Amino acid sequence: MFILGLNDKVQVLMRIAVPDISKQVFKEEMLEILIKKYSVVGPMWANHQTEWINGVYASFKDHDKFLIMIFLIKKTLDFYSRNFIKLTYDEFYSKDSVEIEKFNISEISTNVNIPKESARRKIIELEKSGIIKRFKKKIIIDRSTYPFVKPENSIKRISRFLSVFSEMLKKEKIIPKNFSSVALKKIIENNFSYVWKIYYELQIPMMLGYKKIFNDLETFHIFGTCVVNQHLHAENIEGSEKKNRIDFIKTVLSDSRGINAMSISDITGIPRATVIRKLQKLIKNKNLTIDEKKHYRISGVFYKELMPLQHNVLMRLSDFSCKIFNLVIL
Repeated sequence: MFILGLNDKVQVLMRIAVPDISKQVFKEEMLEILIKKYSVVGPMWANHQTEWINGVYASFKDHDKFLIMIFLIKKTLDFYSRNFIKLTYDEFYSKDSVEIEKFNISEISTNVNIPKESARRKIIELEKSGIIKRFKKKIIIDRSTYPFVKPENSIKRISRFLSVFSEMLKKEKIIPKNFSSVALKKIIENNFSYVWKIYYELQIPMMLGYKKIFNDLETFHIFGTCVVNQHLHAENIEGSEKKNRIDFIKTVLSDSRGINAMSISDITGIPRATVIRKLQKLIKNKNLTIDEKKHYRISGVFYKELMPLQHNVLMRLSDFSCKIFNLVIL
């Protein structure tokens, strides 16, 4: 029998990468910088969210169906995590199908805030279209049956966002160095099943939170496009790059430039007739205002009501960012 000597054991231990606990970063530190540097990270993240939800709508032309889909996929990602299974991006997408855990209508209805009958109808529609299939005891999602399957653009946008964020964290001496978007993209792809689990833990509560306020995600999608438009305009106002969250929001609300219905339809992919109908609802509820040029912009009073929910989103983004940076650093 081959027995390792003491020196051999020491050399083996030295080769094992033991995490240095003192180097870890904390979500509270992330949140502080997100708020302090909001004029830079806010518009950048808001733009990412718009691009992401545009892709959500493009996949099914139905926000609730996509919400059901990512809930089911997250169940599988949770299974991988519980059983210490880590898949890379290439491994996860090596097949057109992904097996999901058993589910029932009540579970879906509760977790994605859809009435039972609506949840049942949408599941039946997903089965009829061949997206969800059942083989004996297996339930699979056939990714070949719908577009925008691989989140390549989402990964690129997240990597760019985290790279810019890392520069701020480095200046504040929270992390030892900043990281390129290329390096971060590689980290995300190498740890894909874990990263996408925590990404959905960021996105699903966000969507449900706004759905509760606007009653449906289509209305939120249209409202959010108006918000992002003003964020991006405010970003270009001189001096705005040094503002914290509160001061930058004041700049956003003071900017008079809105967006018209046709542009909203073009950006979101939602039919113009639907956009106009939802905008009328948003005006009636005093969520948006409209000027003589028929440009829509945020209602200052309503935006202040949204601030606590937006803060919760920033807290989740802080937690997500913290976990990614600890993957890189430790």
